[in-house]
Amino acid sequence: MRLEDVYIRGTSTRLPSRIPVADAVASGACPPRVAAGADMDSVAYSPHESAAEMAATAARTALERAGTHGGEVGLLLHADTYHQGQDLWPVASYIQREALGNTCQAIEIRQMSNGGLAALDLATAYLAAGHGHGDALLTTADRFCAPGIDRWNTDPGTPYADGATSLVLSRRGGFARLVSLALHADPELEPLHRGDDPFTTAPFGHRMPVDFEAAKRSFVGRAGISYAITRAHSGQQTVIKQALADAGSELGEADWVVLPHFGRRRLNSIYYKPFGIDPARTTWEFSRTVGHLGAGDQFAGLDHLMVSGRAAPGDRCVLVSVGAGYSWGCAVLDILERPGWAAA
Repeated sequence: MRLEDVYIRGTSTRLPSRIPVADAVASGACPPRVAAGADMDSVAYSPHESAAEMAATAARTALERAGTHGGEVGLLLHADTYHQGQDLWPVASYIQREALGNTCQAIEIRQMSNGGLAALDLATAYLAAGHGHGDALLTTADRFCAPGIDRWNTDPGTPYADGATSLVLSRRGGFARLVSLALHADPELEPLHRGDDPFTTAPFGHRMPVDFEAAKRSFVGRAGISYAITRAHSGQQTVIKQALADAGSELGEADWVVLPHFGRRRLNSIYYKPFGIDPARTTWEFSRTVGHLGAGDQFAGLDHLMVSGRAAPGDRCVLVSVGAGYSWGCAVLDILERPGWAAA
């Protein structure tokens, strides 16, 4: 889908603290083979803040950077994948109360690691349809902590990180213009994160912490590894090709490609080699100090490019995402100017 007059006014990222991977290996928390395959320096973690609290902080910063106040926001979408700090509780309403204080629609998005771009797609459609004249506030947040998640072993190869991101989307201008956006889903791969376990009546009814590898082994044993790899690559290729075609561009022409914060081995097999992506054009040097932020990797990567001053006016950025389910996303945007909060 090619877009017109949709802009990004502000971004932000909240990462309370970091755990050096070497320290995690020394303590026995992270197996040496996992550390070697991931090739990460550190992983973000939150000693005390819930996912919801981090999201509210990120939202306030993004709004300040965007020059947007609560009364100018017509939609809030919050994307997450895991426990937000309370049970049976509308986390989006908490963020709205803490960051906006208005009466707009505040909705939670649960599309796993594709949630950020799924929210971007929904917010873009909302603004383009003319639902009021306000901006849209997007947030993502997760805190992948024990006992439910083992950040090193729940999904070996991708250390899970705690943190939040936010993005303000608008029709009234911004530092970047959204050029195109594509999403695609393939529910035939849904069992990859479910396995053969029966449905339960309460969380963690089978095991704690969550073990994605057990589910993957069950699915691969039944469907075959080639089937899973082929369909997964096809889904990602579909959205990348569609978004770039709608933008009238090629992947090789992009100045920056923001990828999921996976470990190095997984990035090599899923993105660098299959799509011919040079790691130097990605945010790898940043993401290897952060880890996987669930739905927030793409917003965090874009925020890093701006705050660090690496992205300059005239640059074209491609945001790429994938989430269990399975679903994929790709967005193409052009940097128009260097905002005042970005490094020179």
